[in-house]
Formats: sequence, structure tokens, C-alpha cells
Amino acid sequence: MCTTDQLSSIATAETEATDAVSQALRCCTVKRRSLLGAALGFTVAPFLSRFDASASTGFTFTEVAKGVFVHQGRYELQSPQNMGDMANASFIVGSEAVAVIDTLGSAKAGKQLRNAIRTITDKPIRYVINSHMHPDHVFGNTAFKDDNPQYVAHHKLARGLSERASQYLAASKDMLGPDAFEGCEIILPTVNVQDKLEISLGDRTLRLEAQKTAHTDNDLIVTDTLTNTVILADLLFSGAIPTLDGSIRGWLALIEQLEHLQAARIVPGHGPHAMELPNAVADERRYWSVVAADVRKLIKEGKTMEEATKVAGQSERGKWQLFDQYHVRNVIAAFAELEWE
Repeated sequence: MCTTDQLSSIATAETEATDAVSQALRCCTVKRRSLLGAALGFTVAPFLSRFDASASTGFTFTEVAKGVFVHQGRYELQSPQNMGDMANASFIVGSEAVAVIDTLGSAKAGKQLRNAIRTITDKPIRYVINSHMHPDHVFGNTAFKDDNPQYVAHHKLARGLSERASQYLAASKDMLGPDAFEGCEIILPTVNVQDKLEISLGDRTLRLEAQKTAHTDNDLIVTDTLTNTVILADLLFSGAIPTLDGSIRGWLALIEQLEHLQAARIVPGHGPHAMELPNAVADERRYWSVVAADVRKLIKEGKTMEEATKVAGQSERGKWQLFDQYHVRNVIAAFAELEWE
């Protein structure tokens, strides 16, 4: 969620609709959960199970497919209160091992994540996969050091994260506060994905695919081939405004491809536990299309970047949480890219 010059990170707060789903998930049968999800139109039904480890860890997971578990973060900026728990984090359990996909935004949140995983499975955590370099997805890596996993990421992540390490750490400490920030460190990948890579968890294989520049220049898509569950991470935002740290043209091109992807379900980086294509990407496509069209028009009219920040994409106001915190930065990034077309 962060941009390259500031570590403000988004994740998911409980909106009224999400609260209703969460309450239903605690109390109702699988069939009733399916109906609620269908009525709201953004979740995949039925969820197989909900695992509540909140008594000891404060975390809950939803099993969106057999052996595929997702923790939903909050629609919030990082703060001492949420300890960097603002992004979705997933783990996949095979017959021999576990893979964790994204580890939240602090060492303490990562530790809670790991403890919650351990309430569900005691299989060895063999892989920690980072979907991209942003701190709300990687700063919990340190909580898994004792598991001695392979840390897996896009081949460009190490460079990008290393270049921004001091900036990310300083900004994170400022926003989280010293207590919640304690233990945060940069852990770089030990395995780099150049194009595609398959890893085995025993009875299931994960396919990792490095993407062209979109949300960042180091986005990775993870597919559980056993259940055809695709973890898009921050290539998909739902409810919370998407943030641009890569290429608006690249992102729109990728969204067009995703609309034709045959997946049983997809997992966003910020939003519900799971969603269905092609509807899942409709709002994001609309937002970036509006921003691109408005910015191109203003450039053609000879308007400045500052003028563009005041008008471009304003029709999207009210449709996204954290719009005021991130939209102007998106317009600036889009303008800087599109003025050189």
C-alpha cells in the first residue's frame, strides 16, 4: 500500500457490510454464510470454515478453499493500535509443509500471525512468500526467522526494498510508535522468481509468477493449483483505494488480462477474504481508467500537475475508503508517467 516516498499503508477496517458478514460467520451455518456473501456481492461462497484464534492471538482466518486460509486486515492507516495489521495475509497447508503469503506490517503483527497459524497446523513453515516490497506485506517476515524458511519474492524485490530500507523503517517507526515498531527489520528474499517458479508443499503445488510493472515493479501472483485459488495481493484492492507505485498503463493492461483469468477464486491484498472474477476487478479498472482519461485530457489542455491533482479522478470520491489520503499521490504518479506518452 505504501508509495516509494512514504510508508502510509492501507489495510482493511470493518465497514458496516463487513461487520455484518463477520457476525454472520461467527453465528450461522455455512449455507447462511453463502447467502450473505452472495447478497453482498463481493465474497466467494461458501466459506469452508472460520478459525477464530482471537482468544490467544487476536486473529481470525477464513478457509476460502481446502487448505487455503486468509486473514483479513483493516481499512486503516498503520498505527500503534493496529500494529501494521492492515493487509490480507494468507497461508496454504500441504501434506508436508506450509507456505505463508505476506506477513503484515510489523514484527509484532507477524508474531501474532505466526501464533495464529500454529493454532491451525503444526506442519513446518517451509516458505514465506512476499507478494511485493511494501512494508505492510513484508515487515512481519522477522517473526518467522526461527522456522528457517525460504523467503521467496520477485527478482526485483531485493533491489527495491534495499533502496528504500532506511526510509521505510523510519516512516514505519514514526507511524507505529516505538512499542509496535519494536523488532522490525528488513529481511530480503533467499529465492528470486525470475519468471515462473513452482514450489511443492507435498500434495499441492504453488505456481509463482513474476509480473511486469503495475502496482510496483516487483509484483508476484501466487496460484494454488490444487484449488485454483489465485492470490493477487495488491494487484487487487477492494473497498480501499488502490495505490500506484509502478505503472498505471501496466496495471490497466494486467487488469484486462485478469478479466479473462479462469480462477475458482481470487484473494485481494486489501478487501474481502476472497472474490470472483471478472466482477472483482471492475471497480479497480473503473478507477484507473477514470484517472488515466482525466489526466490525459488535462495534459492535452496544457494543465500542470498541480492543477491535475485538484480535478482528475474526483468523480471517484466517495467510492473508496482512504481516498483523501492516497488519491492525490495516484494522480501525481499517473501524470508523471502519462505526460511522456
